[in-house]
Amino acid sequence: MSAERAPGVPAVSVEGLTRTFGSFVAVDHVSFDVRVGEVFGFLGPNGAGKTTTIRMLCGLLRPTSGSGRVAGFDIMDGTEEIKRRIGYMSQLFSLYGDLTVEENIAFFSTLNAVPRAERDERRDWVLEMAGLRDHRRRLTRELPLGWKQRLALGTAVLHRPSLLFLDEPTSGVDPISRRDFWSLIYSLTEGGTTVFVSTHYMEEAEYCGRLALMNRGRLIALDTPERLRAGLRDPVFQITTPAGLGAVEALAASPLVRAVGMFGRAVHATVRDQPDAAQALRQALAARGVPVDSLERIQPTLEHVFIARVQEAGGVVED
Repeated sequence: MSAERAPGVPAVSVEGLTRTFGSFVAVDHVSFDVRVGEVFGFLGPNGAGKTTTIRMLCGLLRPTSGSGRVAGFDIMDGTEEIKRRIGYMSQLFSLYGDLTVEENIAFFSTLNAVPRAERDERRDWVLEMAGLRDHRRRLTRELPLGWKQRLALGTAVLHRPSLLFLDEPTSGVDPISRRDFWSLIYSLTEGGTTVFVSTHYMEEAEYCGRLALMNRGRLIALDTPERLRAGLRDPVFQITTPAGLGAVEALAASPLVRAVGMFGRAVHATVRDQPDAAQALRQALAARGVPVDSLERIQPTLEHVFIARVQEAGGVVED
């Protein structure tokens, strides 16, 4: 029995994973497991350490310290075995624009050592999955972004990997294409593929079975979306007012308020848990002359949770 298929062995397991570049710590003693068959989300702002972590797990970057196993192989001395067993799709898609759709598929079939007897069948599967059967001879650089995205996904799984890494695969893609792409991800997991996906889109985070929240190179939370939301003990209030920016400014100065910002046309404020929080908010707004149409407590979203956890962990790194 191969290492990656042994019962009970996680698809990914890391302990104290660290990567430094000179004096800069990009990934700081990160530890987690990814279960076989799950969609595992890596959520964090730019500079949080998501891509660096994925590159270490894929055998593309050597860790400074720590340990880990991917698909049953050690990330220090088993990188070539890891590369043969995983699929990897970067946010740049790794496609060749001067090749046709079909030529890109043929190139990656060779690169990923797809057996010759299976290449026609796998090519046809990718064309069908990506909706590109009628565009197989079109230059890849001429494709809309959403089509390139589906083609890149197809080339990443030509060799039927048991574990797929997706590094912010929907960055810059329109919402409809993003939704369609996630349908493809679910179809892969139904076939037994484990998916490790990084993102900074909160709505995508809801699609994951479990989420690791990253900030400043550190893992600041790890759980299901439901449990992460339930773990936010500070109440969240929604305020509707014709003076949204004024309300944000007024509440940002209040010691009661942990986080405040515009959510669409409303203002959302996460506050310290106390019995008179709603009244205190009204008083803070009235003191600044901000009119209030309505003020009500709402259920927290993942975005509220993430903002609260990031602030607790020192805030986002400024560019």
